[in-house]
Amino acid sequence: MLPTLRYIRLPALLLTLVVAQRAVAQVAVRGDVIHTMAGPPIRNGVVVIQDGKIIAVGPADTVTIPSGFRVLQAKVVTPGLIDAHSTVGLSGILNQKQDQDQLERSAPIQPELRAIDAYNAHDKLITWVRNFGITTLHTGHAPGELISGQTCIVKTTGNTIEAAVVVETAMIAATLSERARKTEKGKSPGTRGKMMALLRAKFIKAREYKKKLATAKEDKKPARDLALEALVRVLDGELPILITAHRAQDIASALRFAEEFGLRLILDGAAEGYMLTDRIKAAGVPVIVHPPMVRAYGEMKNMTFENAARLHAAGIEIAMQSGYESYVPKTRVVLFEAAQTAANGLTFEQALATITSGAAKILGIDDRVGTLEVGKDGDVALYDGDPFEYTSHCVGVIINGEVVSDEPH
Repeated sequence: MLPTLRYIRLPALLLTLVVAQRAVAQVAVRGDVIHTMAGPPIRNGVVVIQDGKIIAVGPADTVTIPSGFRVLQAKVVTPGLIDAHSTVGLSGILNQKQDQDQLERSAPIQPELRAIDAYNAHDKLITWVRNFGITTLHTGHAPGELISGQTCIVKTTGNTIEAAVVVETAMIAATLSERARKTEKGKSPGTRGKMMALLRAKFIKAREYKKKLATAKEDKKPARDLALEALVRVLDGELPILITAHRAQDIASALRFAEEFGLRLILDGAAEGYMLTDRIKAAGVPVIVHPPMVRAYGEMKNMTFENAARLHAAGIEIAMQSGYESYVPKTRVVLFEAAQTAANGLTFEQALATITSGAAKILGIDDRVGTLEVGKDGDVALYDGDPFEYTSHCVGVIINGEVVSDEPH
C-alpha cells in the first residue's frame, strides 16, 4: 500500500511545482511613476506581466491586476536597463587568469572567436550589474586586437548561456585605436597604416572566399575557414561590424573602410565623435558612446562629458555602454554613466533612452526589450527614487516575468 500512495502523491507534487512556477511568471508592478519609454511617463501606473510577457500597461485606475498575481511596488519603474557594449560574462569579477576570457592575444585578426563559447553565466559580476537594474547585456570580446572576436546579447539571468542568450552572434568587434597597436619591436600592426592594410587584405580575402564558394565546382570549393565565414556574414550585411575608435582620425578611417566594403558599421567609443558629427550623421552610423567617466588620458584626452549630447543634437542615434576597464572589476555601471549624460546636456528621458529604447534599437532587439509595452519581454527595473541619483536604490528586478531580485541594492 505504501508504494501506491507514493506514486499517487508524485503527480500532485509535480502539479504543485508547475503552479508555483506559473505564479512566478504572474506579477504586477505598481509605480508612482512609470517610464515606459514608449510614451509620456505614467503617474500612479501599473505593469502586468504574465508568462514572461507584458500583458497590460497603464494608469492604475484603468488596469486591473488579475487575482493571484504577485504585486511589487516602487517609486520609479523603468524598462530593464540595457548595457549596449560590455565584456561582463567574459571578464569575471575576480580579475584572475581563470575568469578573464575577454581578449585573446595570439593573433591580431580573430573573427571566428565566439562570445557564447567564453560567456560564464555563473560569474558574480553578472549578478552585480543586474542589481543596478541591468537586464540585458551586449557583451563579448574586448577592444584590444584588430578584430578581437564576436559579441552576443544575453539576459542577466539563467544558469547557462543557452538560457541567457538573446542573440548568439550580434556583431564582429574590431579596434582602430591605440589598444590594437603593437609596441614591441617586430610585432604587427605597429602603425595605423598597417592596421588598415591588414583589415583591407582580410576583407578582400573574405570577398574572394565568398565568390569561390558560390562559383567553384563542388570538388574545387575552398576548405572551410571559420574566420572568413564570419567576415562573409559582415560583407553580406547579416552582421554589423562594431569598430572601437576614439580619435577623429580613427573614426574617419572606420567610416571610410565601411563605405569601401559596404558594411553595416556601428561606432564604439568615439571620444572625439563630436568633431565629426556631420560625417557620422551623413553615413547614417549609430554610436555606442564611451562611458563619460572614463579616465581622460592618451587617446581619450579630448573626451568631453557632453559628447553624447552633442551627437544626439546632431541627429545621430546613440546608446550608452559600460565599456571595458583593465582593472577590477573591469566594468563600469551603465546606469551611472547614463546619469552623467543627463547632467551634461541630455534630458532625463533622453539619457534613459540611451540605456533602454535607444540601446535596444541600435542592437536590433527593440521588438523584445527597451520599452514597457504589451507583447514585450517582462523586463522591469524598480527604484526607490530617481534612478540617476546616486543615493537611490534598485529595489527590484524582473527578467522575463521572473522576479530575480526584490531587495534594495
